[in-house]
Amino acid sequence: MLVGMLRAHIKTYGTAEDGRLFRAARAGRVRSTEYCEVWDRARVKALGKAEAATPLADVPYSLRHAGVSLWINSGVDPVEVARRVGHSLTVLFRFYAKILRGQQALANDLIDKGLSGGQ
Repeated sequence: MLVGMLRAHIKTYGTAEDGRLFRAARAGRVRSTEYCEVWDRARVKALGKAEAATPLADVPYSLRHAGVSLWINSGVDPVEVARRVGHSLTVLFRFYAKILRGQQALANDLIDKGLSGGQ
């Protein structure tokens, strides 16, 4: 679905000379103030006024953080997560270690499975 939307966008609007997909109205870079205004309007539209008044997805980075957290909690190898997001393992664990707390039972299950030959 996303790929289709992006292809349609490119077909309709093309790309900037430097290859960027999105550009400002006068073909320059989208400034953070413009981006934040659009983000705020999109949040109200997607979440409604009540939820948009909360910290939920209050900045675009929230989506990246949620995605990385999902990958880690889903069991994706942290080395692969770090590679995909352009972090070192040190940086990944510094910022995301808190989401791993309370998962001792899962870790024990994985170790037990490994010790029993993967069964």
